[in-house]
Parts: sequence; structure tokens; C-alpha cells
Amino acid sequence: MPDHPDNRLKQRNSLLEAILPHVAFDGWTDAALQAGAADAGLEAIEVDRFFPGGAREIAAYFSDWADQQMLAALSSQKTEGLKLRERVALAARLRLEILAAHRETVRRTIGFLSLPGNISRAGRGVYKTVDAIWYAVGDRSSDFSFYTKRALLVGVLTTTTLFWLNDESQDSADSWGFLDRRIADVMKIPAVRSRLEKLACRLPDPFRILRTVRARAR
Repeated sequence: MPDHPDNRLKQRNSLLEAILPHVAFDGWTDAALQAGAADAGLEAIEVDRFFPGGAREIAAYFSDWADQQMLAALSSQKTEGLKLRERVALAARLRLEILAAHRETVRRTIGFLSLPGNISRAGRGVYKTVDAIWYAVGDRSSDFSFYTKRALLVGVLTTTTLFWLNDESQDSADSWGFLDRRIADVMKIPAVRSRLEKLACRLPDPFRILRTVRARAR
């Protein structure tokens, strides 16, 4: 009988969580995967059952896992009185706080997914994250701003993550200040949108790449 989807999700998450500490030391290697499987009480061959794509698939799933945790944490927050920019910043901050226990693994994952052959997986992952954030904070746009918002938030999320990885301030205070400043820039949508619309008049399809990533992420 096939695994129930909810049970399979829990099993995949449990296996991933067992692997992550080993990635911090061994990178996305067979050694890390096998050690994680052992910690989860599984035979090494079971990794293939849950992640047939091996290390590449698991590394990409790490982003999905972080999104799941972020959305669960966000749903428990009182956001009714917050401005849109504050809700976006909160979602991004919650995600990084969740990843704080795996900071070195995040660093290793960025390097791994930056390798040739892995970049498309990284692109799909970051698109899914920004799409999840905008949807979670109540954005239902379907026009040109749908793409501008997501393209701009990709920049915010990636630069803030890189800043956060090297942040040694108390409780990552400098990272949250950096994030707030970047979010403030993103929320200047009308001015940015005007410039991008002018660009769209000169280019055949300025968001072709983003649309392709969106289609593949589904």
C-alpha cells in the first residue's frame, strides 16, 4: 500500500532533519546522507526511497522544509495590525530564525546548489520561497506586479541571507536592520514598477526567466 502523503512528508522531514547536522561537517556527500539515515534509524538504501534524486534532491528539499516551517510559524503570529511590509519582513525573519540552527549547513547548501547542474534547482527553490511569502501575507496580484514583487523579493531574500550568514551581532540584530531596509526598498513598488514597465516596452519578454522558473516550480 502506498505511503499516505502526510506520513511520507513527516518521514521525509525526519530524514532531512537527521541529515542536516552531518552536512555542516561533510557537505552534501554520501557520508552525510548515510550518517543521517543511521541517526533516523534507517538503512542507507532508504534514502533512495524518500529522495530518489540523491543529494541534489535533498539539498533542494531543504528549502521546501524551511518554507514549511516558516509558514507554520507565521500562521501562529498575530499579523492583523501589521502593514504589508511588516508582514513580509516577519516572514523572511522567521525563515532565517528557523535556519539559525543550521547556519553552516545553509552555507554549504548555497555552495552546493551554485555548482553547474544544480543552479536550476536553486532558482526553483528561491522562487517557491518568495511566492509562498507573498501569498502568505495576502498578496493576490496577477498582473505585472506579480512578477515585479517576486523578482524584487528574490533580491531581498538572497542578499539578506548572505548578510545573515556572516552576521556576528547580538541576536542577529544587524541582519534584521538590513532586512528592514531592503524590504523598505521593495515596497517602493510604484516607482520601480514604472521603470520596469518602460523596460518591458523595449524588451520582448523581460520576465521570461521568472515565468519559466514559476512553471517548473509547480
